Amino acid sequence: MFSDKKNINVLTSLLVAHGVKRVVVCPGSRNAPIVNNLNECSDIMCYPATDERSAGFYALGMALADDSPVAVCVTSGTALLNLVPAVAEASYRHRGIIVISADRPLEWIDQLDGQTLPQSGAFGRYVSKCVSLSEPSNEQEYWYCNRLVNEALIAVNSHERKSVHINVHINEPLFNFSQPTLPVERKISYVPATMNREALMPIAERLLTAQKPLVIIGQTRAYSHEVNEALKTIGQRAVLIAETLASDVTTHFDLMLSRIGKDERYMPDFMLYLGDNIVSKRLKKFLRLAHPAESWAVSEDREIHDTFMHLTGIIEADYKDALTALAEMIAEADKGQDQSSAIADNSAEYRRMWKEQTAIIDEKIAAFEPRYSQMSVVKEFEESLADMEYDYQVHYANSSAVRLADIYADHYVWCNRGVNGIEGSLSTAAGFSVACRDMVFCVIGDLSFFYDQNALWNTNLGGNFRILLLNNGGGGIFYNLKGLKDSDACEKLVAACHKTTAQGICTQNDIGYVAAHNAEELHLGIALLLTSDTKRPMMLEVFTDISADSNALSELVKNIK
Repeated sequence: MFSDKKNINVLTSLLVAHGVKRVVVCPGSRNAPIVNNLNECSDIMCYPATDERSAGFYALGMALADDSPVAVCVTSGTALLNLVPAVAEASYRHRGIIVISADRPLEWIDQLDGQTLPQSGAFGRYVSKCVSLSEPSNEQEYWYCNRLVNEALIAVNSHERKSVHINVHINEPLFNFSQPTLPVERKISYVPATMNREALMPIAERLLTAQKPLVIIGQTRAYSHEVNEALKTIGQRAVLIAETLASDVTTHFDLMLSRIGKDERYMPDFMLYLGDNIVSKRLKKFLRLAHPAESWAVSEDREIHDTFMHLTGIIEADYKDALTALAEMIAEADKGQDQSSAIADNSAEYRRMWKEQTAIIDEKIAAFEPRYSQMSVVKEFEESLADMEYDYQVHYANSSAVRLADIYADHYVWCNRGVNGIEGSLSTAAGFSVACRDMVFCVIGDLSFFYDQNALWNTNLGGNFRILLLNNGGGGIFYNLKGLKDSDACEKLVAACHKTTAQGICTQNDIGYVAAHNAEELHLGIALLLTSDTKRPMMLEVFTDISADSNALSELVKNIK
């Protein structure tokens, strides 16, 4: 039986009509009528999560896994505010979370009654639309309620792919479940606009005629075979820079830049930036020196992102559509039937220089054998993972872990680099595993793990979720920051050094646990992590020394130079 609240029933009916399949639900009394309705719908699967902050990242992980909006439902009050980090991350990842919050009656907001803080507008610019649903009392108000829900659910599927917030005012009594069926609601359909190929024509022509063209690919929403093939074609006419967060067509350019420094021969005269964030701070500093190179960006959210500080212009388009169209135009230009239609290859020398450096870096990485450290752990994990015959997805956490992935991973990497926070990495990977049949691995540092340990505090997880915990007793990345380790505050106050282990956490949450303290134990632990047949999640906690971790990276950079 469904609730007797008309606004809740309109919302529920339209969630089903718009194809929402998954909802992460959090406990509470004010949102109980909404949760009841969702649970009654055979087309909707509900996933319980007690911690609202973790629940938001769960929803993000699910949205990443199946590329469709996922809802998260919370009760009134501060519960809603715990979703802000996840919604902010989703905004920069172009993934839509449908936030459904129960609220007190509108007339009681800010009247010193329980849980009556202003909830509308809580997410600011991180959502594309916020609507508030009061209980309709006449036909016009009912029409308005229907329209608002349609508007929100259309917005979450629009080109911007941002989250939306649906705030539901609910009067008492709350728990009257007397309606046998949901109303059949009017669904307003959305037809997205298609990219105009002509908009990219000048960019393609400029790239083909430039002497030193550089294409930078930031984080993409997901692995795509079409994107990889397009990148290979573009790479025949331009130097291509892409991290593991973009595709598996990657280069170790961060380490390369430590070798070439500020050599102007490698500076581009034309740049095209697609995708979202890049991990490498060194690359950003390098390209900010490339002024006055012509610099264009493809933007999916109509925002101006002048990352390299000399942006010439933006083109609004889906990055995958833009890359595919650009590759097609390059291929067509290269297939010119006569000299007048074919475009000369002006960038061959520039590409040769970068290719030469790439080969040197690849050889040096392959020859480098790090001592026992987080670097050796990730190296052995990635080498062993490559031998597995099953399908897998790998999530790396901020901050040190993802930088090790850029050295050793040869596959697409998932990471919350939208706003680069350490919170929610475990929850995102866990949510992803629930919505995915592949094996899902989460490589995560200790601070990020312990901050987000509530990701394991639920019944949603299965045996396809595996955790590689890199525990060096603190925030290792801080020891790589020049000058900081000389501060008396570094160890205790900045790096948050500790002696905590995850064994007890695993025990209380029925997570399989293995520990490794040396290379021999690591070898056995990785084998168990990759091959164990279990119906519950599993963790390998690897203990390393924070100084050894820092020194391993320094030794690699010194070896490359």
